[in-house]
Amino acid sequence: MEELYCQGCGAKIQTDDPKMPGYTPASSLKKETLLCKRCFRLKHYNELQDVEITDNDFLQMVASIRDTKGLVVHLIDIFDVEGSLISSLPRITGDNPILLVANKIDLLPKSTNRRKLTQWLQSKVKAAGIKVEDVALISSKKGDGIQELGSLIDHYRNKQNVYIVGTTNVGKSTFINRLIDQSIGMDDVITTSYFPGTTLGFIEIPLDDHASLIDTPGIVNHEQMAHYVSNQDLKIITPNKEIKPRIFQLNSGQTLFFGGLARLDFVKGERTSFVCYFANGLPIHRTKLENADELYNKHIGEMLSPPDKDTLTMLPLLVRSSFRIKEGRTDIVFPGLGWVSVLDEQKSIDAFAPKGVSISVRKSLL
Repeated sequence: MEELYCQGCGAKIQTDDPKMPGYTPASSLKKETLLCKRCFRLKHYNELQDVEITDNDFLQMVASIRDTKGLVVHLIDIFDVEGSLISSLPRITGDNPILLVANKIDLLPKSTNRRKLTQWLQSKVKAAGIKVEDVALISSKKGDGIQELGSLIDHYRNKQNVYIVGTTNVGKSTFINRLIDQSIGMDDVITTSYFPGTTLGFIEIPLDDHASLIDTPGIVNHEQMAHYVSNQDLKIITPNKEIKPRIFQLNSGQTLFFGGLARLDFVKGERTSFVCYFANGLPIHRTKLENADELYNKHIGEMLSPPDKDTLTMLPLLVRSSFRIKEGRTDIVFPGLGWVSVLDEQKSIDAFAPKGVSISVRKSLL
């Protein structure tokens, strides 16, 4: 078959995988103006849809950013900082300035101190070796902080292009849709403009006569829980409204199951509080450590759910990570699922997640 390319973004047309760049239904191949589904939705419905791409392909694709001048807006998920922060970003951006934008701020408790949260994020990216010009807290879903962010972008871009970079599942498409609707009044332009791609998979949205807002495909981070669950389970574990912390007073020798997707064992230490930050619909079950293995083997997918039947077919075995908590207010993080905040010192804890999901500890976010 003759190789065809999207006249919007330049991606090679394919009809097999809707999640990958260049997808279009086979019925559209004979149209005079051939657009991938992503560009078609953008042109006719003002909707920007995310596509997935591997880490290596992404790095090759965006290498051109190093050789140009512009502002890089790195969008992360505040509920999944470890899973959505791209540690390789400095290799991509070169000397271009970076603006860190933490999305989904509406998921955190209303009592969250935003100044302290901003400071926490600044220290987090500094530790990762990423230098940022500024940090913005937003909610693409509700529009919180979007107007202020638009002003920051105008300030730091210096009339140059703006590159939007992020992992899948951070809400990048919703973010760009909200930004162009609120900040640059794209309604009239977007339905009449032609969107040339600078590189395979990029989409350019004009900001003015000289610069564009450039969307890049979402990078896939396979250390996130989202890649090991069914679409139905993903809806359960992905928060869609303010998280209600759930507090458990545990003695050593007790276990918490987060559905059947992850587990935390309190191995040794004085009785203390464990504050759990997960989607409100995710069941948390407490049991004795001595009974935990038997309970899991008997009730995985039933009392301990999710996983559902579809997830069980692809869920790797749970793998143990052991931690010695020596500082107060430490988070044990399950990327893409949530975290548990431990309030006291000197604790031995074992945490379990599917093989490939990288559990970590950090200074408490809240």
